[in-house]
Amino acid sequence: MATKTEVTVEEKLRTLYDLQLIDSRIDEIRNVRGELPLEVEDLEDEVAGMNTRLEKLQADLEVIEDQIKEKKNNIEESKTLIKKYSTQQDNVRNNREYNSLSKEIEYQELEIQLSEKNIKEFRAQIEQKNQVIEETQNRYNERSEHLKHKQAELNEILKETEKEEQTLIKESEKYEAKIEPRLFKAYKRIRSNVRNGLAIVAVERGASGGSFFTIPPQVQVEIAGRKKIITDEHSGRILVDPDLANEEREKMEAMFAKLK
Repeated sequence: MATKTEVTVEEKLRTLYDLQLIDSRIDEIRNVRGELPLEVEDLEDEVAGMNTRLEKLQADLEVIEDQIKEKKNNIEESKTLIKKYSTQQDNVRNNREYNSLSKEIEYQELEIQLSEKNIKEFRAQIEQKNQVIEETQNRYNERSEHLKHKQAELNEILKETEKEEQTLIKESEKYEAKIEPRLFKAYKRIRSNVRNGLAIVAVERGASGGSFFTIPPQVQVEIAGRKKIITDEHSGRILVDPDLANEEREKMEAMFAKLK
């Protein structure tokens, strides 16, 4: 029965470093997009909100127009009643009936005055709302045009990078599957806690990559020996020797070039 080949520490370090290079490349692609997707999303929400406001203002205008029509109808009804009561006054038999009709005429005249006052107020509201609609429409047109340019900009970037990003994500998953869960969990934890997402770095000029803290010569010898996984005591990053890093970088850069 064949025994499962033991994965050496060096192989683990190479796989981890390859994964780091892939994930860093994905980070670069996403950094190119920067805040643009969020900016587009915010603009879409803003334009949708203004569109909803314009629809609401337009609906308010229709309600006010209906109210004006109603008041105009009331005026016509009052005029008809005044005419009717005035005719009836010509045929009354006593002062009581005449006075009663006069009160009805007076009431209808007050109703006309009130309706005319309401119409005037409604027309002032229409003028005010039309001004708000014009301002909102201008702002809507401006933001819609801005959104169109930003969407085109984002689509262009996505078009250039989406295929490469998706391929790299699949490659990242392949390399992840090669790493034991405990080590991968540590890699993810370190990556989320350090600047630039670099969880595994090479020793550069006697210091941890991206750090000013020097590494003791004895520790550098151990790192170059590739017999155990060593982390930087200051940043927590996993360390590899420069030769291993250069070999894996050349290999992965060749792969990235094929993806473009």
